[in-house]
Amino acid sequence: MSGLGNSCALTWLAIALSGLGVAAYHPESARLARRVARRGHVGMSWFSLGGNVGFALGPILVTPVLHLGGLGATPLLAVPALAAGLLTVAVLRKLQGPLAAASHAAAAGRDDWRQFARLTIVVVARSMVPFGLSTFLAIWVAQRVGGGPTAGGAALVVLFGAGAASTLLGGVLAERWGRIRTLRVAYLVAIPAVAGVALVPGPAVYALVALTAVATYVPFSLHVTLGQDYLPHRHGTASGVTLGLAVSVGGLAAPAVGGLANAAGLQSALLSLTVLPVLAAVAARGLTEPHHEDRPQETVKA
Repeated sequence: MSGLGNSCALTWLAIALSGLGVAAYHPESARLARRVARRGHVGMSWFSLGGNVGFALGPILVTPVLHLGGLGATPLLAVPALAAGLLTVAVLRKLQGPLAAASHAAAAGRDDWRQFARLTIVVVARSMVPFGLSTFLAIWVAQRVGGGPTAGGAALVVLFGAGAASTLLGGVLAERWGRIRTLRVAYLVAIPAVAGVALVPGPAVYALVALTAVATYVPFSLHVTLGQDYLPHRHGTASGVTLGLAVSVGGLAAPAVGGLANAAGLQSALLSLTVLPVLAAVAARGLTEPHHEDRPQETVKA
């Protein structure tokens, strides 16, 4: 309904209601995904990969709809949501018995709010990097390498494409190295990568964009599983914070980066984003692997 209102207030209301729906979905879906994955890091990576791919494809799918039908065609954008809703109902009915049995398994250990708060700092700092970059990256790359909008669009494809693939890579690395080590290495790599996007001239900037995407998306699903393990009795809360903040709070960085770009130039604004992976790396140094483990869950087959 966002394109049918005749005032900003109605448009904002429609968008806010959509945001509430998205926010309501994430906590429970992440909790169920963890049960289906049976604590496997790769399983949660696949779940996160789906969300990141959808996030990247959204503008690609919306643009032709609005181009052909204008704002009056926005109700057509409900079709994917309705299809996903029907599919979700069908899957949940099939899994109802196994999931109900698994939900009665008691969680072991206490909720560690101190570690969860530290993880939240990491999540917020990480979230602002891709949001800040994606807002201004097309303009910046077009200035650096020429080629106009095509060059800028290619940079966004690299950012989102490498990011989506790296979401799955994070689970694979966590199985081999452990989640905490993977997080720490990723954010240390992100520091020179983000700085390189702002400083490296010519086409090499694409390589730095790809490296930034890898370093910031590898930890994505690991944040969710760590949050759930730090709060074993509040998986919904943990999932809502680690996923909800990851896909929303980063948007708050865009106006700040834009204001800094107006005051000091776009290069300085992008270079300022380097502070964020530094903050994430420092906060991640204090994270520890949760000592407790959830009791084994019954295998759930889709």
